Parts: sequence; C-alpha cells; structure tokens
Amino acid sequence: MSEHYFSKNPQAGSAPKTWEYKLKGTWYTFTSDIGVFSKDDVDFGSQLLIEQFQPPAVAGNVLDIGCGYGPIGIAIADHNRERRIIMADINERALELAKRNAKVNNLVNVSFVNSDGFSDIPSGDFAAIVTNPPIRAGKKVIYKMFEESIDFLRRQGELWIVIQKKQGAPSAKDKLQNVFGNVEVVARDKGYYILRAIKS
Repeated sequence: MSEHYFSKNPQAGSAPKTWEYKLKGTWYTFTSDIGVFSKDDVDFGSQLLIEQFQPPAVAGNVLDIGCGYGPIGIAIADHNRERRIIMADINERALELAKRNAKVNNLVNVSFVNSDGFSDIPSGDFAAIVTNPPIRAGKKVIYKMFEESIDFLRRQGELWIVIQKKQGAPSAKDKLQNVFGNVEVVARDKGYYILRAIKS
C-alpha cells in the first residue's frame, strides 16, 4: 500500500525544508518534510482558512485537527494569545514538525496530541475546531470527522473547514447542514470553499 501524509509513522526518507511565509500580516518560519502534507510551502487552502478564520464569540480553546506541520494552528495561536490551541495529527513526523515550528515562532499557548481523528482527543469543550481535512483518506473518513466534531464543541462552538469544489465541497456542505442544522459558505476562492457550521 502506498504511503500517505495521513500515515501514522511515515517511512519515507527525511529531507526537511525551511521557509518563511507571511500570514495575516505576520511572517512565520516553517519547516516541513517528505511524508507530510504540503512539504514545500503553505498550501493555498490552509492560507485561505487562516485568512478567513474569525474567533467565535464564545470563550474556549481551539482544536486544529489534522494539523500537519502546523501553519493553521500556529497562525491562530499567534493571533489569539488568550486561547489555547490544541494541534492534533495521526502523522508523528508532522506533529514533531508542528512542535518545532511552534517553538521557532515563540508560541506557548499550544498543546499537541497524536490522534487518529478524534480518537485520542481529550473530551472536548472547544470553542472552535479548524481543519484542512485529509481528502485522500476518503469521504467516509472525512464525514466521520464532521459527525464527531459536534460532540467536541461547546454550545455556539464553530467548525471551520477548507475544501475544494472538485474534492466535494458541495456535498460536504450538505453533510454539515445535515449534522449541524446550519452551514455557511464564508468564502470561495480559486475553487476552494471555506465552510463554517455552528453547534446550537
């Protein structure tokens, strides 16, 4: 079976690459690697989610599920210092990179969890969950994440996702409507959708 970025322990050789990237007006230093999603730069979908995300009105922590090497969680943590950002990923290499990147960018309001989806997330009461979901894992896996996310949000907590139209944004929108009873298209750009659903 071919290896994917959502493998728990990538066996591919390591060749770390470091670069600087500007997100929401701030420069960050990131390192990524082979066996990790988007090993060369900050992908457009993650960038769009970072730019569009607005913290919810309710207080509480934020969960970045499938955090990869960490650009989404790190940018949100930097702009929301009063909140703790929990960054979770099944990929151990990605999670180690996320820890390294958080340290390099001088962030202390972050925690890290090695987790396959929500399986090892402490019982949640999150104000927001953000994700650039692992589309290649398949619709069944992605929709399970949507279904489980509502149980990890506090009332009025928000789920934010980025997904391409060609990768199923319209059907994902329908699924979120079914799970949450509401969904909003916050932004569309270059075929990417930013979707937000709120737990009532």
